[in-house]
Amino acid sequence: MEAVADRRDRITLTGLRVFAHHGVFEFEREQGQVFVVDVTVFLDAHAAASGDDLAQTVHYGELAEAVVVAVERDPVDLIETVAERVAQTALGFAAASEVEVTVHKPDAPITVPFADVAVTIVRGRE
Repeated sequence: MEAVADRRDRITLTGLRVFAHHGVFEFEREQGQVFVVDVTVFLDAHAAASGDDLAQTVHYGELAEAVVVAVERDPVDLIETVAERVAQTALGFAAASEVEVTVHKPDAPITVPFADVAVTIVRGRE
């Protein structure tokens, strides 16, 4: 039997670019670099859509700003930690039931040619 596509309601922000100072190496902390973040928030959009009510959904502009602040905060070693921070920020919106976060590190200090380095996590309400 063929897998059914995930048909849950969602809001997606793709390619948020944030300059921050994360990384294991000292030069990454000192110089900083661009991180690219994709966030998908799963929610039930029925109430928002039927009532045309912004308060019943996740305001994607506010979400984008909150994600940027979360990524810019105090430096950490791992993009896994950054992804967790973003996930918890997104789950802070009342309508969010689950979130998928991908943090890309396009300038990762790798000695071989590469197209992307990314970590993706999925978190839900506890």
